[in-house]
Amino acid sequence: MSQPKYIVIGAAILDILARPVDASVFETGSLPAGTITMHTGGDAMNEARVLADLGADVSLVSKVGTDPAGDLVLSACKDLHVDTTYIRRDAAIHTGTNIVLVDQKGERSFITCPDSTLRKFFPKDVPDAALKGGDILSFASIFVSPHFGNRELADLFSRAREAGLTVCADMTKRKKGETIQDMRECLSYLDYVFPNYEEAALLTGEKDFDRIGDAFLSCGTGHVVIKAGAKGCYVCTEDLRFWSTAYEQARCIDTTGAGDTFTGCFLYALGQGFSLENCARFANAGASLCIEQTGAVGAGTNIQKIIKRAGL
Repeated sequence: MSQPKYIVIGAAILDILARPVDASVFETGSLPAGTITMHTGGDAMNEARVLADLGADVSLVSKVGTDPAGDLVLSACKDLHVDTTYIRRDAAIHTGTNIVLVDQKGERSFITCPDSTLRKFFPKDVPDAALKGGDILSFASIFVSPHFGNRELADLFSRAREAGLTVCADMTKRKKGETIQDMRECLSYLDYVFPNYEEAALLTGEKDFDRIGDAFLSCGTGHVVIKAGAKGCYVCTEDLRFWSTAYEQARCIDTTGAGDTFTGCFLYALGQGFSLENCARFANAGASLCIEQTGAVGAGTNIQKIIKRAGL
């Protein structure tokens, strides 16, 4: 079996993380943290890192500035052997940099800059040539880039389908009160979608996992994979529904990048020809490694550890 080529589209930024941090910093003016570190971040960069660490052939389609932060993103891609041909550099915009505050339970709060590349990624930044020669496309993720609404995403996903790609997308929380009907056209082109439970519930207006799945399937989405944190994930298709439980012995210190790691691992397993059930198990195991580390560092190169945790 030939190895698939992945095309990942979306944000590539820097994350500056501090943990553990709580609200007392606003009263004391200073707070000692156990860890303060800097990593690459952004949904697409995180997924590309996971895939590259696992040995996949990955092209990243994104935008950075001509500043030191942009240099660091491109340097990280070079070290990972991620193809940067379609990462645009814009001297007029700063590379996105997030401040990530992680509490005692590993949950995060983000401070972002809307005038950086994080929110200045446009459809014109994804030329037709960027979609050529690939096998699996991941748009990571819906609602992060405000210039990619339903119509723009439908156009991109239809172009990807015409190029012969399996079309996938991750998701974050809706930003403008969008409903699933508002996004129906673009969702109809998706072979796989990877929302977490809260994101999916907000978009569909449903609380039950089956009803959430039905809402996406009714739009024409082929596979619905709902990330459910410590519970694992719930997978829905027209013919199959099942829970895949999370790795229970993981010690969570930081959930940053866990969802992106899940998606990257799932897509890697999909490209390797795993069954749907084993894709879910592999993704859960990969995410369990991510939450045991600080920052969106993915599952690293621990493919054997992922396989062991997944019971494969």
